[in-house]
Amino acid sequence: MTVFERLGVLAYRRRWRIVAAWAVILLIALPLAPRASGALHAGGFNLADLESSRARAELHDELGIPESALVLVYSSTTARAGDARFETATARARSAIATAPYVAQVLSYELAPSQVSADRQTAYDVVLLDIGPDDSPDALPGIQQRLAGLPGGPVTIELAGGPAFYGDIQTVSEDDLRRSEFVSLPLAGLALLLVFGSVVAAGVPLAVGGAAVLVSLAAIFVVASFTEMSIFVLNLATLLGLGLGVDYSLLMTSRFREELRRGLAAGDPDEAIAAAVRVTVATAGRAVFFSGLTVLLGLLGLVLFEFTILRSVGIAGAIVVGVAVLAALTLLPAILSILGPRLDRLAVRRVNAGPSPNEPWARLARRVMRRPLLVFVPTLGLLLILGTPFLHVRLNAPDATILPDTVPSRVAFDRLDAAFGSGRFAPLELAIRTTGPATSAANVAALYDYSRRLAADPRITAVGGYVNLDPRITVGQYQLLYGSPAGPPDRFVQATLAATTKGNLTTFTVTTPYGPNADQGRALVLDLRSGTGPLAPPPGTSVLIAGGAADVTDVVNRVAADFPRTALFILLTTYLVLLVLLRSAVLPAKALVMNSLSILASFGALVWIFQDGNLSALLGFQPLGYVETTLPVILFCVLFGLSMDYEVFLLTRMKEAWDRTHDNTEAVAWGLERSGRIVTSAALIVVVVAGSFAFADVVLIKAVGLGVAIAVAIDATIVRALLVPATMRLLGVWNWWMPERLRRWLADRVPGAEAL
Repeated sequence: MTVFERLGVLAYRRRWRIVAAWAVILLIALPLAPRASGALHAGGFNLADLESSRARAELHDELGIPESALVLVYSSTTARAGDARFETATARARSAIATAPYVAQVLSYELAPSQVSADRQTAYDVVLLDIGPDDSPDALPGIQQRLAGLPGGPVTIELAGGPAFYGDIQTVSEDDLRRSEFVSLPLAGLALLLVFGSVVAAGVPLAVGGAAVLVSLAAIFVVASFTEMSIFVLNLATLLGLGLGVDYSLLMTSRFREELRRGLAAGDPDEAIAAAVRVTVATAGRAVFFSGLTVLLGLLGLVLFEFTILRSVGIAGAIVVGVAVLAALTLLPAILSILGPRLDRLAVRRVNAGPSPNEPWARLARRVMRRPLLVFVPTLGLLLILGTPFLHVRLNAPDATILPDTVPSRVAFDRLDAAFGSGRFAPLELAIRTTGPATSAANVAALYDYSRRLAADPRITAVGGYVNLDPRITVGQYQLLYGSPAGPPDRFVQATLAATTKGNLTTFTVTTPYGPNADQGRALVLDLRSGTGPLAPPPGTSVLIAGGAADVTDVVNRVAADFPRTALFILLTTYLVLLVLLRSAVLPAKALVMNSLSILASFGALVWIFQDGNLSALLGFQPLGYVETTLPVILFCVLFGLSMDYEVFLLTRMKEAWDRTHDNTEAVAWGLERSGRIVTSAALIVVVVAGSFAFADVVLIKAVGLGVAIAVAIDATIVRALLVPATMRLLGVWNWWMPERLRRWLADRVPGAEAL
């Protein structure tokens, strides 16, 4: 008796104890799951070894420049900066937040005329925070509380900048989750009702999937209490937990009904139930285990990244998959053991529980295999055409535009952008290290010249630093100012020098017309870092660049550099698992190619929709003009596992027929006959659950949901219905080829793999 057969026998004999154990687990999880969102964090794009992070750390540690800042935006239609009413309102706000937690300093527009718009109806203060970027939303409650206590007036006060953006991401993500659950659960229930034809049978997978989500969220809360995890895992955990939990339950429940019907026709009901549970766990349960393993491997690939946003999605995904598989292999068989024939109670329509040779999937498979080449070529061409938009993908980091234009931080962002331009709030910060004190005569002269060469570049609108106090001051005068043993006599010069320079470290603030995601800004960063040409730093100095386009460039480049390692890990481990499961050297490779094609088509759709802006009006978002850099990575890892799910379901049934008949054509037809309807139904559930995220307000979540829905829909229709049987027919007996030496080695080293 195999491991899975023994597990099926145990589930039947200990059914009430297993259900009771899960009831206890659910009672423990119930108060913890709602707290998961509070333990998660926005951000997750910082790494200490990135150049931008090293520059920011040097400026913070040696010059005391805070690593994060908030923008306090003042606007009015009836008053202007300089008017008594405007100044009274802004002074009151500035004073109120000065003592809020985490507020280090408020840089008022009164001392910086450039912080006032041309029409004087908009102005802003910069609020420096003594807290890291990823934790900066913690400063919002204290500031918002103080602003809320101010009397009304002619001036509207809003918060913008990274902390406000991250804070709104957290709030809107929670709203998106509630909305998706409200949409997806009823639709998934309706789909299951159509598949099974009875309320009880439809309710079982939904209950098991819901239990998997609840326990997973509770586990994520516990893990997030010890290690930082991104807020984006919240929606993905629900998508995967409900999708996989229902999928696995659907597969096993269908097999149970098939086996139970056969057993009831032959003998005693109790024996029929016990046998049906044992066979279901031994066959469908085995497929679920290996399917879950392939999904797990895909998600573990994300753990290889150092960015918190990717690593935490991998950790959370692994938790969700583990819980979903555990629920499918323990809780579900126990429930089926208790229900038995009552599984078909409250029937709403008659459904044939067993497969039929005349089933549409079987007929389609035979039709495809009669003309495999005529199906293969146009189908492959279609998938490649669908993927072609990915050839012009632009990868960038997210900004406030991924939020709806009604969210407070987005409203403030748009107001600032209209009044000052996007480049004002994404300056480059240059950490300049000199040989000897930065205030020496030689270094003052060298950096004076460097700042003028920077300012002469048409892509740069302003350069700020200790040698840029006033355009009328000459280099000789700067040398006199900083060469005095007593220091500069002017208080403004003293303050500027103290804020920008210490020892052999100084900083320049370089302002450009471009936002952080603009190609021109990223090209400027590359030119500055090249160390050659007119933007080369003076001899004997080194420059590190942070802020704006530098941050985006570093994140995009690091993700791109790390992705091949992750992809190789997923491909190799998945191939090895399928090699052991299927005992074929060809089928695993074919499965990897099939998965890659459906993922490529999905990526093309993402570029076409979210970068190019097609369907933006229908889906309710503003075109980004780019694809967020972590999105293809997350989707590749998630989709590779999900798509392999269906491949495993199909191939395990095909292998059953091949082992019995050694007829390739019959094995393919029989496998699709036995699993085609179930795979389609399972995919429909995932499409429904993932598609519900199309209603999300955060564009990234909308993109993840649509990406999964599109890929799974393509995979379960075009790929599984047409491409798989066509390629299986073209390869013939080579599908099942395995080097004899490797076959013997596996038999010796993994003797029970096929029967697990």
